[in-house]
This record gives sequence, structure tokens and C-alpha cells, in this order.
Amino acid sequence: MAKNEKRVQVTLACEVCKRRNYITTKNKLNDRERIEMKKFCRWDRQHTVHKETR
Repeated sequence: MAKNEKRVQVTLACEVCKRRNYITTKNKLNDRERIEMKKFCRWDRQHTVHKETR
């Protein structure tokens, strides 16, 4: 079974400590801009905004 080329892996980095904490996938056709999510940062020990990095 082949992987879908429309979905790409993206890395999410914390806006507070700038560490790359998460890897997730997104649909490249539907979500053109960079994604933002509130995720838990284990170094800050709180929920912070994580943005997609290149």
C-alpha cells in the first residue's frame, strides 16, 4: 500500500523555548499556510503555541 503524497510530515516548534517537540502530518492541498496548535511543552511544563517549521 503506497503512502499518500498529499499528506506531508511537518515539525512543530514551541514558540516559547524554540524546541522542536512534535512531528505530525497535514494535507498539503487543503492547508497551504503553516499550522499552529496549542500543545504541551515538557521543558516549559505548560501548554504553549507550537508552529510549523521548515
